[in-house]
Amino acid sequence: MAEFGYAGQILKINLSDQSFMTEPSQKYTAGLIGGRGFAARLFWDMVPPQAPALAPENCLIFTTGPTTSFVGIAGCRWQICAKSPLQSPEVFSYGNLGGKWGPLLKAAGFDVVTVQGKSAKPLYIFIHDGQVEFRDASDLWGTDAFDTIDQVRAKCGGDSSVVTIGPGGENQVVFATALSDEGASGGGGMGAVMGSKNLKAIAVSGTGVIKAADPARLQKIAERIKYLKGSPDPKRPSPWGVPGVTFTEDCYGCSVGCSRQMYIAEKDRKYKSFCQQTSIYRKAASDYYQGQWNEVQLRALRLCDGNTLDSSVMAPMVGWLIDCYKEGVVSEKESGLPLAKAGGPEFIEALVACVARRQGFGEALAKGLNYAAATLGPRAEEILARWISTRSAEARDYDPRLFITTALLYATEPRRPINQLHGVSIPIMIWSNWRRQVPGARFNTEDVIEAGRRWWGGAEAADFSTYNGKARAAKIIQDRCSAKDSLILCDLCWPIMAANSPGDHVGDPALESQIYSAITGRETDEAGLLKLGERIYNLQRAIQIRQGWQGRRDDIVLDYYHTRPLADGEVFINPDALMPGPGGTIISRVGSVLEKDKFEELKNEYYRLRGWDVQSGYPTVARLRELGLDDVAADLKSRKLAV
Repeated sequence: MAEFGYAGQILKINLSDQSFMTEPSQKYTAGLIGGRGFAARLFWDMVPPQAPALAPENCLIFTTGPTTSFVGIAGCRWQICAKSPLQSPEVFSYGNLGGKWGPLLKAAGFDVVTVQGKSAKPLYIFIHDGQVEFRDASDLWGTDAFDTIDQVRAKCGGDSSVVTIGPGGENQVVFATALSDEGASGGGGMGAVMGSKNLKAIAVSGTGVIKAADPARLQKIAERIKYLKGSPDPKRPSPWGVPGVTFTEDCYGCSVGCSRQMYIAEKDRKYKSFCQQTSIYRKAASDYYQGQWNEVQLRALRLCDGNTLDSSVMAPMVGWLIDCYKEGVVSEKESGLPLAKAGGPEFIEALVACVARRQGFGEALAKGLNYAAATLGPRAEEILARWISTRSAEARDYDPRLFITTALLYATEPRRPINQLHGVSIPIMIWSNWRRQVPGARFNTEDVIEAGRRWWGGAEAADFSTYNGKARAAKIIQDRCSAKDSLILCDLCWPIMAANSPGDHVGDPALESQIYSAITGRETDEAGLLKLGERIYNLQRAIQIRQGWQGRRDDIVLDYYHTRPLADGEVFINPDALMPGPGGTIISRVGSVLEKDKFEELKNEYYRLRGWDVQSGYPTVARLRELGLDDVAADLKSRKLAV
């Protein structure tokens, strides 16, 4: 019998011979929760450390968590994990998705699907009520993601859910995504890994029911969440919505609500428009059409999603190419792109096509922005720094010159760790509404300080004039996010730090552990859940180190954070760069840099808090053993990668 909150089985597929086997998921549940925890452990056990990201030995891991099937708690999430081609060195990474694919995988009888090997020809997999079918996808190869989803669902039944890749994934563009129903997209290069295996799609369908240990308690928690967050208004405005064009629609099973937008276009389909995704072409189109809104902004989003190209890379690519053209670094002839028409439909259509199909200059762009910039020379690399925030060339946001804490989050993660960055930035964004006297805003400076005490390890972490408390805050945020991504709870809802309720405006840090306890029956408090998160985070770090991440030497941020003072208007979520300072005062971070010597001191403190070796940044045998990772400790020690 399956445990509460779980389907009970892991499905392991080898595409090379179209074989599969199952094993119970129970041996992983107690110590690793689900989601990222399951994926990290399976990856450690199954993938040789030196296997290239696009080799058959790499393992795609489609994983759910114990919250995945339960509505009303913003928990119907799932992840795709694998070694990614996006980073250098190539390391274990992840993409996070919503929609009903995860719940239906569990309804089909499985908590996790792992995929290794490579098919001799394109195929898709249909998983339904414990059954596994391998089906020819040759006729789908080259088809965009939206049409593929429609065609596969028609073949597998209207109640099925599909995750797929478009031409970008098929052609192994290093930043290719995977796309599921209603535009649920998973980044981190996971689409390229699917393409390398000739895996076009996986469809899931099932009739199984996942049970909670204490449904009544879970319902009370859901009611508490609604009180803290406020009931979602179906007509609520969105900062990236387009009046009369887009409308608010919650993700499958959410009931909590955010600002996600949907719109109807092309074949009367619903398309998702959300947050940073809408910025792919916004500035370019606004400049081109002299400030007037034009549908080409949404057309750009559809093109990227249909070809499964990551919007967080495509957005800076557009800005970088425009600047390079304006400054004479690249011409239309060299690039094969209509750069003079950037902002209009011709340019974005040509750019997406050449990248997704690796045609002309698209071959260099498909290898990543850093590679493409290097082919054009030093000036192109200098211009690129205006547009990216990470070594993976992802869009700029949550600047460490402004937030400080985010420096450690950027430095130690394999990709832009948006879930962790939100652990600092979302409460500050909500506080900014109060500071600007937005009607109804309640979260004031005293609330930020109290949030620092409850969520970041102390009030000093809420003072952004100093580096004090930031290392502890970073560690706690990472441990909490590792647990959150293992449950799996929605990043935009969780943690509920700022509550939109009367009286106490600061949320309850114990809610996640209460959800875990109610679903699984394993009574766990906040400290216990954070300890599980710490174990999972250390396992992820061990994977990185074993794959070639050089600890302290690779725990770095882009140089411009150290050398270029923060300018007024540079951070889109907080353009005036005003932040809470000492004693509840409000300070400006304009002109600040991330001081190199203080950043190195911050790393020292962070490593000590983690129990890692301060000189190398490698995990220690003692801490890994303390966390129940004895075999991991022994492996790293044998490779001289742990002290």
